[in-house]
Amino acid sequence: MDIEYNRTIVEDVIRLRRRIVKSGLPQKIIDKNLIVGTWNLRGFSKIYPQWEENLGSPKRNLRALVYISEIIRLFDVIAIQEVKRDTSGIRILVENFLGPDWGLIISDVTSGEGGNAERLAFIFDKRRVQPSGLAGEIVLPPTQDGNPVTQFFRTPYIVGFKSGSESFALLTAHIKYGDTINDRIPEIKSLADYIATEIRDRAKADGEERNLIVLGDFNIDTRGENPLFQAFISSGLVVPPQLSNLKTTYNTNAKYYDQIAWFMGENNLIDSGKAGVIDFADAILKELPLEDMSFRVSDHFPLWVEFLPDRSSERMAVVLGINPAMPDPFSDVQD
Repeated sequence: MDIEYNRTIVEDVIRLRRRIVKSGLPQKIIDKNLIVGTWNLRGFSKIYPQWEENLGSPKRNLRALVYISEIIRLFDVIAIQEVKRDTSGIRILVENFLGPDWGLIISDVTSGEGGNAERLAFIFDKRRVQPSGLAGEIVLPPTQDGNPVTQFFRTPYIVGFKSGSESFALLTAHIKYGDTINDRIPEIKSLADYIATEIRDRAKADGEERNLIVLGDFNIDTRGENPLFQAFISSGLVVPPQLSNLKTTYNTNAKYYDQIAWFMGENNLIDSGKAGVIDFADAILKELPLEDMSFRVSDHFPLWVEFLPDRSSERMAVVLGINPAMPDPFSDVQD
């Protein structure tokens, strides 16, 4: 452990690791599983490059990066929202805290006041996944009459990855918040419709976008019958039921802004049935109010889903002519 990790940091890390265990997050196992996540890291810009508190700004310092890296290293690939124009903070996180086995892909800054000078990013474990070569921002096509349409305040970003023999695409977004719920619905619906037609069609044709997973901060207050959530799933996206009742922010009033979803039955990646959220509130920086903590780490919690890219059992079952979904499909194979 780094010599700079004093007793306070060590105790925080111990408490944080207990929260991680409580979340049910599985360990990464080579060739067996794939841990995919999403995390809005509040206003992730430059950091204060010291271990002590900064009386001015920025508030995020090296101590905060210890906790952020402690969480991120548990993922194979994680989508990050609210990366700002200045990328020095996230580069220090990846290069100095995560190390040479980790990669970073960042989108361009979304221009204009609504873009809030934000980027979208992916951090990935190069020992477990590699970029496939696909990367692009989502731009809505014109109408059938050729007229331009309103684009997203913060342009969604899609990147392809490979894990073993499996390929998959991650599409991340940060939907604008606006003054009312009605301000968010058009962007959510436009993105859901575009994913369900343009991208879904390419995925079905075995394009670069196959095994599509949609994840990010959609500013959806609640799930269920909430009109924002209904707009999100209106075109067929499904959020795993394990995430249904898990809040994604530290607030007393539970919020469900962050989502992970895909088109069930169209994804060759098998989800293990395990998904969750890492609630780190009150585990770290305990000497600070939660609001102050959120400027150092985040006001959102990371979501995760486990997938199973190992399809060897399925292929063996096909050879034997048995159903791989049976409780014990190989029970008739004699020792």
